[in-house]
Amino acid sequence: MDPIDLQLGNKNLWSCLVRLLSKDPEWLNAKMKFFLPNTDLDSRNETLDPEQRVILQLNKLHVQGSATWQSFIHCVCMQLEVPLELEVLLLSTFGCDDGFTSQLGAEGKSLPESQLHQGLKRPHQSCGSSPRRKQFRKQQLELAKKYLQLLRTSAQQRYGSRIPGSGQPHAFHQVYVPPILRRATASLDIQEGAIMGDLKVEDGTDVSISDLFNTRVNKGPRVTVLLGKAGMGKTTLAHRLCQKWAEGHLDCFQALFLFEFRQLNLITRFLTLSQLLFDLYLSPESDPDAVFQYLEKNADQVLLIFDGLDEALQPTGPDGPGSVLTLFSRLCRGTLLPGCRVMATSRPGKLPACLPAEAAMVYMLGFDGPRVEEYVNHFFSAQPLQEGALAELQTNGRLRSLCAVPALCQVACLCLHHLLPDHAPGQSVALLPTMTQLYMQMVLTLSPRGHLPTTSLLDLGEVALRGLETGKVIFYAKDIAPPLIAFGATHSLLTSFCVRTGPGHQQTGYAFTHVSLQEFLAALHLMASPKVDKDTLTQHVTLHSRWVQRTKARLDLSDHLPTFLAGLASCTCRPFLSHLAQGNEDCVGTKQAAVVQVLKKLATRKLTGPKVVELCHCVNETQEPELASLTAQSLPYQLLFHNFPLTCTDLATLTNILEHREAPIHLDFDGCPLEPHCPEALVGCGQIENLSFKSRKCGDAFAEALSRSLPTMGRLQMLGLAGSKITARGISHLVKALPLCPQLEEVSFRDNQLSDQVVLNIVEVLPHLPRLRKLEKADLIFLLSPPTETTAELQRAPDLQESDGQRKGAQSRSLTLRLQKCQLQVHDAETLIALLQEGPHLEEVDLSGNQLEDEGCRLMAEAASQLHITRKLDLSDNGLSLAGVHCVLRAVSACWTLAELHISLQHKTVVFMFAQEPEEQEGPQERVAFLDSLMLQMPSELPLSSRRMRLTHCGLQAKHLEQLCKALGGSCHLGHLHLDFSGNALGDEGATQLAQLLPGLGALQSLNLSENGLSLDAVLGLARCFSTLQWLFHLDISFESQHILLRGDKTGRDIWTTGSSPDFPAGAKFLGFRRRCIPRSLRLSECPLEPPSLTHLCATLKECPGPLELQLSCEFLSDQSLETLLDCLPRLPQLSLLQLSQTGLSPKSPFLLANTLSLCPRVEKVDLRSLHHATLHFRSSEEQEGVCCGRFTGCSLSQEHVESLCRLLSKCKDLSQVDLSANLLGDSGLRCLLECLPQVPISGSLDLSHNSVSQESALYLVETLPSCPRVREASVNLGSEQSFRIHFSKEDQAGKTLRLSECSFRPEHVSRLATGLSQSLQLTELTLTQCCLDQEQLAILLSLVGRPAGLFSLRVQEPWANRAGILSLLEVCAQASGSVTEISISKTQQQLCVQLEFPRQEENPEAVALRWDPASGTPRLAHCDLGTHHSLLVGQLMETCARLQQLSLSQVNLCEDNDDSSLLLQNLLLSLSELKTFRLTSSCVSTEGLTHLASGLGHCHHLEELDLSNNQFDEEGTKALMRALEGKWRLKRLDLGHLLLNSSTLTLLTHGLSHMTRLQSLRLKRNSIGDVGCCHLSEALRAATSLEELDLSHNQIGDAGVQHLATILPGLPELRKIDLSVNSISPAGGMQLAESLVLCRHLEELMLGCNALGDPTALGLARELPQHLRVLHLPFSHLGPGGALSLTQALDGSPHLEEISLAENNLAGGVLRFCKELPLLRQIDLVSCKIDNQTIKLLTSSFTRCPALEVILLSWNLLGDEAAAELAQVLPQMGRLKRVDLEKNQITAFGAWLLAEGLAQGSSIQVIRLWNNPIPCDMAQRLKSQEPRLDFAFFDNQSQAPWGT
Repeated sequence: MDPIDLQLGNKNLWSCLVRLLSKDPEWLNAKMKFFLPNTDLDSRNETLDPEQRVILQLNKLHVQGSATWQSFIHCVCMQLEVPLELEVLLLSTFGCDDGFTSQLGAEGKSLPESQLHQGLKRPHQSCGSSPRRKQFRKQQLELAKKYLQLLRTSAQQRYGSRIPGSGQPHAFHQVYVPPILRRATASLDIQEGAIMGDLKVEDGTDVSISDLFNTRVNKGPRVTVLLGKAGMGKTTLAHRLCQKWAEGHLDCFQALFLFEFRQLNLITRFLTLSQLLFDLYLSPESDPDAVFQYLEKNADQVLLIFDGLDEALQPTGPDGPGSVLTLFSRLCRGTLLPGCRVMATSRPGKLPACLPAEAAMVYMLGFDGPRVEEYVNHFFSAQPLQEGALAELQTNGRLRSLCAVPALCQVACLCLHHLLPDHAPGQSVALLPTMTQLYMQMVLTLSPRGHLPTTSLLDLGEVALRGLETGKVIFYAKDIAPPLIAFGATHSLLTSFCVRTGPGHQQTGYAFTHVSLQEFLAALHLMASPKVDKDTLTQHVTLHSRWVQRTKARLDLSDHLPTFLAGLASCTCRPFLSHLAQGNEDCVGTKQAAVVQVLKKLATRKLTGPKVVELCHCVNETQEPELASLTAQSLPYQLLFHNFPLTCTDLATLTNILEHREAPIHLDFDGCPLEPHCPEALVGCGQIENLSFKSRKCGDAFAEALSRSLPTMGRLQMLGLAGSKITARGISHLVKALPLCPQLEEVSFRDNQLSDQVVLNIVEVLPHLPRLRKLEKADLIFLLSPPTETTAELQRAPDLQESDGQRKGAQSRSLTLRLQKCQLQVHDAETLIALLQEGPHLEEVDLSGNQLEDEGCRLMAEAASQLHITRKLDLSDNGLSLAGVHCVLRAVSACWTLAELHISLQHKTVVFMFAQEPEEQEGPQERVAFLDSLMLQMPSELPLSSRRMRLTHCGLQAKHLEQLCKALGGSCHLGHLHLDFSGNALGDEGATQLAQLLPGLGALQSLNLSENGLSLDAVLGLARCFSTLQWLFHLDISFESQHILLRGDKTGRDIWTTGSSPDFPAGAKFLGFRRRCIPRSLRLSECPLEPPSLTHLCATLKECPGPLELQLSCEFLSDQSLETLLDCLPRLPQLSLLQLSQTGLSPKSPFLLANTLSLCPRVEKVDLRSLHHATLHFRSSEEQEGVCCGRFTGCSLSQEHVESLCRLLSKCKDLSQVDLSANLLGDSGLRCLLECLPQVPISGSLDLSHNSVSQESALYLVETLPSCPRVREASVNLGSEQSFRIHFSKEDQAGKTLRLSECSFRPEHVSRLATGLSQSLQLTELTLTQCCLDQEQLAILLSLVGRPAGLFSLRVQEPWANRAGILSLLEVCAQASGSVTEISISKTQQQLCVQLEFPRQEENPEAVALRWDPASGTPRLAHCDLGTHHSLLVGQLMETCARLQQLSLSQVNLCEDNDDSSLLLQNLLLSLSELKTFRLTSSCVSTEGLTHLASGLGHCHHLEELDLSNNQFDEEGTKALMRALEGKWRLKRLDLGHLLLNSSTLTLLTHGLSHMTRLQSLRLKRNSIGDVGCCHLSEALRAATSLEELDLSHNQIGDAGVQHLATILPGLPELRKIDLSVNSISPAGGMQLAESLVLCRHLEELMLGCNALGDPTALGLARELPQHLRVLHLPFSHLGPGGALSLTQALDGSPHLEEISLAENNLAGGVLRFCKELPLLRQIDLVSCKIDNQTIKLLTSSFTRCPALEVILLSWNLLGDEAAAELAQVLPQMGRLKRVDLEKNQITAFGAWLLAEGLAQGSSIQVIRLWNNPIPCDMAQRLKSQEPRLDFAFFDNQSQAPWGT
């Protein structure tokens, strides 16, 4: 369109507008319906030319007035694609008042008036006066039929076509799913005129729309009140009824009228009923009186619907005939139009008194799950969108609960329709978490072009707020500016309709599409508008009661306003609000904080039930965990909700808040109308302790929903369902659920009509409720006592609960029968057995104190397996004799359930203990049994699952044993038998005989022979049993206390290895633990160990199978006895350990033990401590040779013992370690030892700590080093640590290292130290730490040390190094006698390091000439402002440091001496022609000082490494340094980390980099480079073809920068390491980077963590990873299971991979598995990856394929005991593993114990971290005492590796 044509006048402009609108007739029709809601889009217009039809419609809009016309023009410009020139002309001509009066084209003038006013509504005379009554009845009928047809046609046209708005789905206006309707009863107090909401909704009786009107009732007023909360669809249902009637479905009504009180409130004049019907709704064509008379005669076929009864205003004066509410009242009571049907909709609460008491109440309960699904299916026409929306609702519980409100369901579907095509699945959880954010997303969705005008939105919000404050919901054109009307129409925020206030008086009214939307927009205005201050805002944050309060002045319409304000206070909404507030984020933040503060105050107040619910809604909307926690903790212990309606959404919100509560809570719902599916909202609410419902509304559907929630409430103790209408069907659901709630203590069904059969069904559940104390029915109360439980069971966490099958045997309700001292005899036993066999299960039968004697006891024992006794049978004190004991033993041999039999004739005890039935005992004990046994029995007692036969204090002698063993023979085949013969009189003869009989008893688990009068020979003879009894592994003997116990290899721990636990299937795999060869052990204590006894013992053990551990303990062991024992060692090849614990040894014992290292080649280690504990470790007979160790600590060894000990140690072939610490050597002894040291073949280490040595020993060590060629390192600390250690190598060591700490050298020691250093030519490095050397002494030391040739490094750490200036430190260095090649100064470490080269070489004359002025004899200085002293110092340094190659300064301050230090450094740098490395890190330098340094560096042309990292330089100083890079083409390593680089400094840097062709390493970490900087940097690096390392982490580099970087990476062939961590790289940039990295063939280290790379990048990398890759770091990279799996497959079998990190990625459901070996992998980091027990199974198998693995990080995952079991199984197979991190998982004490078991099988692991797992503190302490490598502390207390490992 030519712009010149547009300027020709309004005629051409009108034509352009017509042609534009002719292209989109559907849009124009929609706008006609909006601006002219009652206009008929007559089908006759379809025959017109399209342009003529547009002209006709435009004229209709134009005649409505300027406001309507301007609003329409704004809509055209907002929504249609209008050329800019035309848009400007339209707005300037028609979009303002001046343009409205302009002349229209001829087309507009020529149209007849009849075409300008199409439609059914036409003006007519007032109906106030009656017409003449001379009409015939036939004419009256004809007129009525015409009116009724007109009424129906009007409704058809109104509801027949719904045109969707721009960008909205068609279903947005078409979907209708009826909500749940339930009939309710309510007692209306006619005097008070109110219904207070105590509605009793009938459960299970859904009402359809057609059932709302009962046509069978023909007399009296027929009134239906439809009650529902805001958003339930009351108005929608009213219009739906009109539509149904128009379509002919409600054929019982001839006429239907719909009135809205929000419009009726606008009528201020008096009305008659005929005026209400005809003037305000639809007038007849003629004779209104005749039509009204017809309606009166046929009133039973007339339906009047009044929408919004709760909005009706009370009359301002006395009730008159014209009050609208009075007319409504008379219609309801039948005094007007008697017989008509009246339906009113209202929010629940206080209703007007005009409602009759017999009015039918119907409650709208919103949507349940199926209705939500139906709505979604109708809303989305496309199948993928349907499935996607339903999937979102399925995963987003909060959104699903919001959809229970139909209005919110529509909003949610609209938002999902917009979000689903452009977002990944699951995004609704983040984007639609609250109702407020749902509305916020809706407003954004309704924007046609995705742009939201902030000013218009806030202005419309101001209109909304003004309406709420004045009770106004209908607005006219004068109330809203035309641009705002257009804005509201464009964004579907406003709806329009015709408002009639009288005959011929009608105008277009506007309202927000829903009152809640009006509240939301008002909240936006309050939060974002600068017109609203904080105080005004907080006045609107109030809590409303659920009752609808009325005043005569206005309506209270702000139900949701506080909720929306709370929702907008969420941090998530801050960007949106800041955008609306024109970027004023501080103001928005202040308002948000004010709202939260008000809510905090409200949370701490005592509130009624309705206000508690409102508060929970507000708090939930804020998404503030701290506020939610405060609210939850502030709620009263007993929370009562009384007589007000609650929805499923209300309860879901309450549940969300209670999740933040730690203490339990009681919820009591008394008389509250609840939806039947409401209990589903309580699922998982573990804080509820008491839950009570008291309402007649609770029926079977309610009970069914409740039954699904009860098992998820872990703390629930009391359940009350009083006064309900639950029938047998509902009880059946509860009966199924109650067994899943074993913690219940009280259940009440008071005031319920339950049949006897139902009661019996409830009683059958009692055995499954072990803690139930009270069951209450209307006329019956069961008072029960729960069974005794262990403390561990009572305090068990929910995840430790056993299954029903496991719990059945231990906690079923059984009876106890006690017949004590009833004089029962043998014949009574037979009768009693018959009764017990037919009786119920008994927990305990006590028959003690009777006269059953041997026969009666035998009969009871024989029948024990048939008596249904589950725990205990007590036959004590029944006259049982020793002969009867044999009979009883034979009788119980076939009783499979017998767990223990204890007989003590001395104490008259006969007790049988029983276990579960065999068929129930398929697996191991429950986990909790482990906890109990670990606490009470650990570690040595026997497990409860085995059979015990205890025959104690029965007077048994040797003669009884043969018969006794025959009687026991039947029990032995059952296995796991433990025999206890303690306290008898077997003697030596009995012990000998029993040793012969034991093989016939089969495999026992233990045999106790304590207190049987055995002699020492007999005790020692029991050792022969090791060779005759295969089951015997442990023999424990305490001779004096006569404790003798023979045990098998299974202990209490093995309860877990006998089968597969149902909770832990991996438990069976622990059979692998027993595959190793379990050593046998003999522990002999409290026994005199003389040489004959020891000889006897060793001879007895000679035939014992191995491996064998011998542990001896006595008060004192003589030298003769020790020699005898050591002489026997070669004859015991199976011996693996000899231990002498708590045994006194003589001073000669160290020499005897040291001699065994050479005499017995199998001795691997000798450990002697304090002459009281000695341990000898032996290697197996297959390993005849190997290194050995000797430890002799605390043995009081002095100088006189040194030569003898060294002579013995020198006989050892391969002595690895010797520990002589904590002895009495002193300086003389240590000197003697150092003299003997060359003769001792030590290849590992010598520890001489804590031997009371002084500086003399340290100095002598320096002097001795030349004579000890194999010494490689020595360290001496004479402070509190008192350490003195020397490390050796097997061959002569060229370079030696010496560390001396806290030696307190005096001045006289310095010269001696220098002499020793000068002579120790092989000593290349000396570290002096806090040795009291000041600067002067250090200077002397440097000047005195001289060598013929070689390098020597001196490192000094002294406190003064932190205080000394750079000048003084350099002055010290200048005193060195050799050439200084390296200087390193670190103030924080208080360290000065100097490397010297000998001899000092003379400089070439040319270099001297360049530095010295021949005339003055002084150095040439760059600045002449240096003082004389400093000038001389420069001269010294120039001479001493002429060969300086490295200068490192760290944490220094060059500003403290007025830049003298920087001046000196400048001059020094000018003279350093060989300087290759300069480091200045973490230091303070002024701008001028940097200029000096830059000047000096500019002349260092051989510089290869420059490190300026971790400094905070200003821009000028940084520029100076960057200029110094000019010409540094030799530079290989450059580190500028943390140096702020702006555009100018970065330009200088890139210019310098472009010439550094030899650059190998570039580190630019935290330099704020950004995308632009990265682009320039990439170009500069094209020439750096030798680059091996590139670090650009923490630089805000995005996809644009990465794209440029990716283009140059393939051109860097030597690149080995790249770090781009913590940038802003998205999947798009990541994929480009991945494609480029594939071409970097030599890449070894790749670090891309903390970028949103996603799976596409991982897939790109996985296609072809560099074959030399050693390190891969991708933490927090938004990877999913698919991406991680692809990387794992790509890395599988990688021969070079050493380290991999995938931490903080979502690997849930993904299985990481390596099928091939990774030979070099040292560390794998999978922290916080959502790894669970299923994933870990394949992962642990992968660990075994990594032989070099040292560190496994699995903290903050979902690993439980199954995972611990899997890990424990592979631990022994991982020889190099040092650390496993399992913090913050779900491992219990059982899992930790399994890990300890795995460690016990042999492992090099130093620590397993288990902090913050659900393990009680006492259990953690016990487990740590059992296995110190388990670390439960918050801080990492990793212990050092044990000595000798």
